[in-house]
Amino acid sequence: MMDAFKTFFDYVNALFVLYMIGYASFLFLAVTVGSSTLYQAKRRNLLKSELWGKYYVPVTIIVPAYNEEMTIESSVRSLLALEYPLYEIIVVDDGSRDSTAQILQKAFHMQQVSRPIQRKVPCRQAEAVFETHEFKVPITLIRKQNGGKADSLNMGINAAKYPYFICMDADSVLQYDSLERIVRPVLEEGDVVAVGGAVRPCNGAEIQNGRVVSYHLPDKILPCMQVLEYDRSFLAARILFDKFNGSLIISGAFGLFKKSVVIDAGGYDSTTMGEDMELVTKLHVFCREHNLPYHIRYATDAICWTQAPETLTDLRKQRRRWHIGLFQTMKRHRRMLANPKYGLVGSISYLYFLIYELLSPYIEIFGLITIVVAFALDLINVPFMILFFLIYVAYSAILSLTAFFARIHTIDLKLTALDVLKAIGLCALEVSCLRFILAFTRATALVGYKKKKNSWGRIERKKIQFK
Repeated sequence: MMDAFKTFFDYVNALFVLYMIGYASFLFLAVTVGSSTLYQAKRRNLLKSELWGKYYVPVTIIVPAYNEEMTIESSVRSLLALEYPLYEIIVVDDGSRDSTAQILQKAFHMQQVSRPIQRKVPCRQAEAVFETHEFKVPITLIRKQNGGKADSLNMGINAAKYPYFICMDADSVLQYDSLERIVRPVLEEGDVVAVGGAVRPCNGAEIQNGRVVSYHLPDKILPCMQVLEYDRSFLAARILFDKFNGSLIISGAFGLFKKSVVIDAGGYDSTTMGEDMELVTKLHVFCREHNLPYHIRYATDAICWTQAPETLTDLRKQRRRWHIGLFQTMKRHRRMLANPKYGLVGSISYLYFLIYELLSPYIEIFGLITIVVAFALDLINVPFMILFFLIYVAYSAILSLTAFFARIHTIDLKLTALDVLKAIGLCALEVSCLRFILAFTRATALVGYKKKKNSWGRIERKKIQFK
């Protein structure tokens, strides 16, 4: 019996080591490519032609909002500070129970208008439309029946006047040059149907007129660790996938889309919690099935500042929602897996998200349980196990710091000596502790998820200090 256990644990250990080697190799490649791309982009920006400012495409900015009275006014004012010649702002109030709509009406002197909205993609009925033309660009507020974030985005698409639209969260702030930078791929390649922007936590940042005037790592430990996590896990991987048109996700906090293609593909899916990833994956499927030439790009220098959750409860809510959305998207588009019709998107991107995103929490928790059981049965080399774990932590920490400092340098932010020490100290804690807490959260995310499939997944917000 003991021999059978030993054989079983030998196989499990071998598979777990292979899993870790695969993830470590991908992470190394992603961080290396990502850091190199950031430095190249910085050099191009230093040498860029001034002609860029003469070319643009009209853009509609859609801001879905539900109970956002704390942040909505500051968010809209930040959009008015963008340096871009032609755009409009549409706020869609998804049946808020607070004063979101009233605050906007009062702050921007909005008047109710009679404006029919043709529903080219499905959404709930509009209850009232308000407009103002007193500011730099027109601002529209649409109050509608509660239907969820995806339904609100579809309403914004239906009301949009311009051929490209940007979706963003009501608790986020765009950097002053974000529109100019996110439309560049559209100007460079005529077949671009979507562009993702870079999302960074604004905790610890002071922003004036869309410019970061001072920056330091957040005072609280949890959002500070998320800053490091964002650069390692999100930024680097998305830059790598961008190299072969393999991006499967554009953050709902900041993304640019070609309206006509999105409408033809059916718009956002209101039955999923991960409407952002589902739409991007659907665009891959739609364009390939209809033999349409297309590119989905990632703009590393188009920056959106968003609030990272500051409590573990809120962070777990966020990651639970993300994992449910990932599961729904992967299940719905499972025909992409290793299907030659979808090229590298199906053979690399889908496979990566399946193994190292969707299944990773189950694999990691199973590995930990196996280690505990093997230890209890005295079937594990404890010194080797400790050494292996320390090597894993050190390796991941070095890659986290590489990605973090590369991003800090290439967007010209300055850190104090205390921030540098904080980053070095917390990167190991993030890898060794927070990662496994979130793995458990994600592993249990699918329990009872259907009961709240249209929930906005509210987390606590603070008023944005925008000046």
